[in-house]
Amino acid sequence: MLKSHESADDTVSLMAALGRRAHVAARPLAVASTEAKNAALTAMADAIRRNDAQILEANAIDLKNGEEAGLSASFMDRLKLTPERIAAIAQGIREIAALADPVGTVIAAWDRPNGLHIERVRTPLGVVGVIYESRPNVTADAGALCLKAGNAVILRGGSDSINSSSAIHACLVEGLKAAGLPEDAIQLVPTTDRAAVGEMLKGLSGNLDVIIPRGGKSLVARVQAEARVPVFAHLEGIVHLYIDRTADLEMAKKIAVNAKMRRTGICGAAETLLVDRAVTGTHLVPILAALKDAGCAIRADAEVLKAFPDAEPATDADWTSEYLDAVISVKLVDGVGKAIDHIETFSSHHTEAIVAEDAAAVERFFNEIDSAILLHNASTQFADGGEFGMGAEIGIATGKMHARGPVGVEQLTSFKYRVRGAGQVRS
Repeated sequence: MLKSHESADDTVSLMAALGRRAHVAARPLAVASTEAKNAALTAMADAIRRNDAQILEANAIDLKNGEEAGLSASFMDRLKLTPERIAAIAQGIREIAALADPVGTVIAAWDRPNGLHIERVRTPLGVVGVIYESRPNVTADAGALCLKAGNAVILRGGSDSINSSSAIHACLVEGLKAAGLPEDAIQLVPTTDRAAVGEMLKGLSGNLDVIIPRGGKSLVARVQAEARVPVFAHLEGIVHLYIDRTADLEMAKKIAVNAKMRRTGICGAAETLLVDRAVTGTHLVPILAALKDAGCAIRADAEVLKAFPDAEPATDADWTSEYLDAVISVKLVDGVGKAIDHIETFSSHHTEAIVAEDAAAVERFFNEIDSAILLHNASTQFADGGEFGMGAEIGIATGKMHARGPVGVEQLTSFKYRVRGAGQVRS
């Protein structure tokens, strides 16, 4: 494994070789049978369960390094693996194997008056580059999803999780070998040199077809600014939860606590709570007390502070903060219209939720907010490909081109047209 102090020439040549090998592997992978891909995925899941002790040992090294580096609690939570999380990684791969193979699916078909029969058919993207931070499970999720969609993939995980990701990647390669598929179909960048990211953004001499960044705002911003290949944007999750005047109080309390506190370090965690001013006297304090009891710090606007003094004053920065921690900003608004105004002003267009019994308010919320995922009477923590029944996901795309929302197997395909004729020529 190359370290960050290796020369720039070493990194350039290394990345060029990865790109060439991925391009070669992509061709047989694009036509691999569903049975072969599923056999590889099953073998990968088996290898991960069989090698869980080695994966935990590698993760312990990353965790020790993270503690010494002073990483935040939320970052350490994203980095940490447990036997249960490893079992969930393996199960996620099995669920991907159980999904329908998107490659070759006829999306649409029609006949022209001249007798031509036209089909739009799903095809792999080719070679996908995934750049991610801290979460070692992304190594398995991204590798398995790209394989099921017939793509080769180059994975560049964060330096903080390099040992964990390497241990997981070894299991993925074991699965590829067992199924007779190219080992280069899933490659992990074996260097912590940041220049490797720059080489991927350049496109690896035309061998990279799309880049998917999964990480903090600075990473995504760099990818979007420098990439010379298409990008599936995954911006920060400034996620809003709005409590309408018609919300059931017990439901609102339960959803608010879960949306914020189930796992604070994921992109679907609620970061801002908006409460209809009309229910200040009935809903606000019980919901905030439930959050406080669950260990959440409250950053409140002036009106909320008057009703709930056990909070800290919110600043302008709080409305644009993705805390990824046990902190939430809270504001009173005049009904669903003002909630929508606030969300459209400060949202990252990832996920928003409304708790309400008024169907008209819900429809307005759904129609007027331009975010990838909208929920009604449900926790924002359901913003997840697995929870959508799509298997694991590479991330939540917040852009508007090609893929939006959870990026699963279908979103990792493109399409081509097949036109069948019987000797027609154009006049």
